[in-house]
Amino acid sequence: MNEQILIKTLPSGKLSADHYERVASPMPEIQAGEVLVKTNAFAITAGTRAGLQGSASYAGAPTTGIVMGGTGVGTIVATNSDAVQVGDQVLTSTGWQQYSVQKPANLELIPARHDPLHYLGPMGVNGLTAYFGLLSVGEARSEQTVMVSAAAGSVGHLVGQMAKIQGCTVVGVAGSDQKNDTLVSKLGFDAAVNYKNGDYRAALKEATPDGVDVYFDNTGGFILGSALFRMNVGGRIACCGVVSQYDTSSPEPGPKGIPGLLVNKRITMRGFLVFDFADQYAEARSEIHGWLQSGALISLTDQVSGLAAAPDAFVDLLAGGNIGTRVVVLD
Repeated sequence: MNEQILIKTLPSGKLSADHYERVASPMPEIQAGEVLVKTNAFAITAGTRAGLQGSASYAGAPTTGIVMGGTGVGTIVATNSDAVQVGDQVLTSTGWQQYSVQKPANLELIPARHDPLHYLGPMGVNGLTAYFGLLSVGEARSEQTVMVSAAAGSVGHLVGQMAKIQGCTVVGVAGSDQKNDTLVSKLGFDAAVNYKNGDYRAALKEATPDGVDVYFDNTGGFILGSALFRMNVGGRIACCGVVSQYDTSSPEPGPKGIPGLLVNKRITMRGFLVFDFADQYAEARSEIHGWLQSGALISLTDQVSGLAAAPDAFVDLLAGGNIGTRVVVLD
């Protein structure tokens, strides 16, 4: 049997585990040109919550009764294609299930010398998003100040480290003292601010005495608003996500200062999707792999065991319970 997690109902407010159901379906059969992939692990990402809202246009309209989507790593256990072999490790859209039928064109082969879990973190969508958002969109350069929100998350903790590699001063914003201690003591951030403690804006001002040249925005909301007032002339804002707005039926209004601050400070504010840079993935992965090998880049993985744990793990992630990339490892 193929154990799966289906979308039972679409949330109108906050997501709960009750919006999902676990089912045992017949084992899928492969046709000519298809392969069967056994899922070993998949990532849980905040962005998939936007898909359940229908606010992620690239994800299509949300639908019930289907397997919850997600990117995973797995092993080919059967093939009707000469393009791949049984035993190959691959990255693909596994969804939240034990087995999936795939076309070879939808698979990325993972080199034998690489850790497959890295392809759910720094070598996968999260790492590539951090890389291109920081360097191509944010145009971060040595001796500049980079601010990143959701800094202990799957993308944010990589952004900050990549900025340090470029010679930047890095300030992270996260929602707990534990997260901020990890950012500074383990990942090398220069400073970290807890947006839930005391006078957040005063703390951010103290942490950015020279202003902010690049802001990598993962949250939207009032943190974006606070960043706007710390931006230097000619600053760049890379808009990656709005995690503060995904799990609510009452999203915050847009931040103050637009367009006034953008005009007066000549700030560039640009949204992007990692798929915009697909033709540059190989080059980026080569550089990221080098950083991992040298120890310059640390990948934090927050592992959860068992498919049944995925819904609760997703709800907890949306509440800020993760540090690094949350990964569900199947039994």
